[in-house]
Amino acid sequence: FYDIRGFKMYCEIYGEGEPLLIIHGNGGSIADFTHQIPYFSKKYKVIVADNRAQGQSADKGDSLSYEMMADDYAALLTQLKIDSAFVIGWSDGGINALLLAIRHPGKVKKLASTGANLQPDTSAVYQEVIDLVIPFYRQLKNNTAKNETQKTQWKLMRLLIEEPHIPLADLHKIQCPSLIIGGDHDVI
Repeated sequence: FYDIRGFKMYCEIYGEGEPLLIIHGNGGSIADFTHQIPYFSKKYKVIVADNRAQGQSADKGDSLSYEMMADDYAALLTQLKIDSAFVIGWSDGGINALLLAIRHPGKVKKLASTGANLQPDTSAVYQEVIDLVIPFYRQLKNNTAKNETQKTQWKLMRLLIEEPHIPLADLHKIQCPSLIIGGDHDVI
C-alpha cells in the first residue's frame, strides 16, 4: 500500500526492466490482469495498482473522477521513483491512461489505450448499453441512505454515466507514441 493523495493505493510490482504501468477498468482490480502480468513481466517491470475506490484501494471520499485517478497514477510513479513508464489502459483504465498522458506528459513514454471514450454519450457507447445501466444509476442516485458499498457503487456508476469530458483538442496534447484501440464490437 502507498499513501497517495489522501488514500492508500494498493500496488503490486513484477519483473525487471523498463517500467510498464497497466491500468484496469471500472470496478476492476489487479486481478483483471492475471494472464497479462506473467507475459509482460518477462521483459518489463510491471506495475499494477487498484484504482481509487476499487479493489483493495479503499477511498471513503464522496467524489471520484478520471482526473483524480490519473493524478493518483502520476503520484504513484513519483513515489516509486519512476520518471516515466510505458502505459497500457483498458476501458476506464484507457481513459485514465489518456488523461495521464494529457495531464502528466513526462510520466508516459509510450501509450496503449483500448476501450476508452471521451464523452459519456452515444458517440462512444451503444444506446442499448446506456439503457441497461440507467435504472441501476437512478436507483443508486435516489438512495440517500447509502452504506459504504453503495457509496462506492454510486461513485463508479457516476463515472459510467456522467463522465468523462475530454475535449477532442486535448488529445493533441499527447506527445508520446500512442496506440489507440477501438474494437468493432466492443461496448465502447
